[in-house]
Amino acid sequence: MPAILVLTTISGLESGKKLAKTLVEERLAACVNIVPYVKSTYRWEGKVVEDDESLLVIKTDSSVKDKIIKRIKELHPYELPEIITLDVTGGLENYLNWIKDSVQQ
Repeated sequence: MPAILVLTTISGLESGKKLAKTLVEERLAACVNIVPYVKSTYRWEGKVVEDDESLLVIKTDSSVKDKIIKRIKELHPYELPEIITLDVTGGLENYLNWIKDSVQQ
């Protein structure tokens, strides 16, 4: 199964660290990069809103896609969290194998 990236934004660096650590500890993710500051502009409940957030770039295996989406929804503080998955179509083979080996299947 190929690797995927899962993207989610979250308010606060500490919330992001907690989510990242949980996903790796539970072997749902091999690695999570936290981009500590992004400015998000979006429409919510009929208004344009700006928020300071952190971006999590989650590396995992597609075999756990449904499980990781479910777990992020359970842990995420937002009513409607951003959860976007992207297929990885290439990369360093040894790294991609490490992702697969690091994730519980």
